[in-house]
Amino acid sequence: MPTRIVVVSDTHCRDWDEIHPEIRRLVAGADVAVHCGDYTEMAVVEGMRSSARRAVVVHGNSDPPELRSAIPYVDVMVVEGCKIGVIHPAWGGPEFPLEELLPDFAERPDVVLFGHFHETINESRDGVLYLNPGQGYSSFMVPATIAILTIDGGDISAEVRQIAPGRGAAAT
Repeated sequence: MPTRIVVVSDTHCRDWDEIHPEIRRLVAGADVAVHCGDYTEMAVVEGMRSSARRAVVVHGNSDPPELRSAIPYVDVMVVEGCKIGVIHPAWGGPEFPLEELLPDFAERPDVVLFGHFHETINESRDGVLYLNPGQGYSSFMVPATIAILTIDGGDISAEVRQIAPGRGAAAT
């Protein structure tokens, strides 16, 4: 049976109830739910942990010091033999080459789940799948998005889903 991993990032909310209901539903129904950082408040981390069957969380560059000290910067999980690294680049700033994420992991992962860019990325480079779910809220022109990673006996597939349109897109 395949393992379904729901990936969320950059929600920038104060409370779990502020997260779009469809994202909360997908998190609750996943085998594993991953949040790639930038929650803003610990209540979102706690909501994710209590809603998910299994939650993997890392902090982001916009998270306050108390949240950063409570959860890791990087995490690695192995699912069906697939090594999956989770990170939110601490240095922040503009986009950078995706390969710059690799030195933060002790061993080269098969998949890197990451946040920060607020834009979706689903791209393989040199045998590593880089998956950024985008932002977990809709803003003026940018939709709320998540990613779903499926591991099935060594086969890895990923898709990005739009959850809610950006407010600017809804007006057109």
